[in-house]
Amino acid sequence: MGDTHEVTNQPPPLVDYDMAAADPVLSDALAREGAGDRLAVVEQHGRLMGVAETFGWGAQANKNPPVLHTHDAWGNRADIVEYHPSWHSLLGLAVEHGLHSLPWEADPGDGSHPTRTALTFLASQVEAGHFCPVSMTTSAVPVIRRQPDLALEWEPLQLARAYDPSFRPASKKSGVLVGMGMTEKQGGSDVRANTTRATPIGSDGEFVLTGHKWFMSAPMNDAFLVLATTGKGLSCFFLPRFTPDGEVNGIRIQRLKDKLGNRSNASTEVEFDSAWARLIGEEGRGVDEIIEMVAGTRLDCVTGSSALMRQAVSQAIHHTVHRRAFGSPLVEKPLMRNVLADLEIETEAAVLLMMRLAGAFDRAPIDENEARIRRILTPVAKYWVTKRCSEVVREALECVGGNGYVEESIMPRLYRESPVNAIWEGSGNVIALDLVRVISGHAEAVDALEAELELGLGVDPRLDGAVRSALESARGHNDAEYEARRLAEGLALALTGTLLARHGRPEVWRAFASSRLSPGHGSLYGTLPVGLDVAEIIEPAIPRL
Repeated sequence: MGDTHEVTNQPPPLVDYDMAAADPVLSDALAREGAGDRLAVVEQHGRLMGVAETFGWGAQANKNPPVLHTHDAWGNRADIVEYHPSWHSLLGLAVEHGLHSLPWEADPGDGSHPTRTALTFLASQVEAGHFCPVSMTTSAVPVIRRQPDLALEWEPLQLARAYDPSFRPASKKSGVLVGMGMTEKQGGSDVRANTTRATPIGSDGEFVLTGHKWFMSAPMNDAFLVLATTGKGLSCFFLPRFTPDGEVNGIRIQRLKDKLGNRSNASTEVEFDSAWARLIGEEGRGVDEIIEMVAGTRLDCVTGSSALMRQAVSQAIHHTVHRRAFGSPLVEKPLMRNVLADLEIETEAAVLLMMRLAGAFDRAPIDENEARIRRILTPVAKYWVTKRCSEVVREALECVGGNGYVEESIMPRLYRESPVNAIWEGSGNVIALDLVRVISGHAEAVDALEAELELGLGVDPRLDGAVRSALESARGHNDAEYEARRLAEGLALALTGTLLARHGRPEVWRAFASSRLSPGHGSLYGTLPVGLDVAEIIEPAIPRL
């Protein structure tokens, strides 16, 4: 009699593998964007993130979400969020490797942004929620630098590679994290509908804030950039968890959001009860001051979505390599190959776009053309990649089948996570309209975009057509707001097509042109035309255990 509990025809867990090597275009893109000398660092991080223990931290951080303690045992306000130890392990790993600080540790253009993006791409495949405080900390640096005395006090702690989760004044800590809070009940994306009031209490830029924030993530961060209204209009403030005299500031956490995904990361509703804050920049220009932070977090939205796509497709390919049906591995079935190759094309296109944007961020401070590219490429990439993410993850989950639908698998978590980057830091309409504003108000940015797209001309008539169509839309369209999404989509296809034609794997580029730039292609994944070398598309993306 056989053993009824013998397990056969099940793939091994996708752990203990080289995560960096599992993406066929990442290393070349890293070198192309000026960080080729950091490849060994990225590869080492990929091996570190790919081990079973790190994946276990990601699972535990989501199975054991944060807990809010509004009061202590004696009835005093506490306003503390308690995290599972796995959250601290992940966040400590990110800080130790400089994922919060790399772009500001050296001179602009040295490759730090692409390096950090590659490292983030790897870390976010394991667990996405812990990167929220890391992202905000990184992106807050240029805003805080606008107030030199504040930067002198806080930046050394902000850039320290020391994770210190203790709840105490920054002066007593080895490192700090910084967050952001803009969204209010009545406004949402319309931040100018802000009702939080700021009242001056001195002549040195000190204010007290009274009001609320409807959505403020990572509440245990040590300080936040927030918007509040003064007599001169909406202004930007630096709001620490502790006042200068060491007292707990008036930040009252009302409740935690019960979210679809991103469950390891606490997102809160907070009230400000005469909370002490410092003005940053000029009164009445708060949006202009804080927008630099928003731009940085939008790059991280692109990175986070690309990471989810990569991990989901890696899981799907790994499963089909090891799972047999009807006499052979699933990966050898022609229709499955069609689906997997289609998903791989979308993922590699996203990674190339992600790394090109990271390169623009890196060079923008010293290259005016790259600054223009960054301004127009940010909304295009944020709009397109974050929206493609959910479609890719859902189809990859279907490739795994029933195994991917149960919570022991990472796939449900990836799927729940997949919409978040399309919503945070500006939903689709907000981003598309931001693109319209750039095009309408910055002719030089459109010129830079045109030069970028012209690099792909002459490779293929289909790409030439996509580029011409996208530029015609950018140069003039009848109803800018109504057509904003069509504009973003056209530019995204032209840009990703250009990147693939110039830097992608030849078989991936040919498949992209045949399926994305040709008339009559299918609406869903798995509808690639015949005659493509789908095996060559899939083979380099098989994770190596």
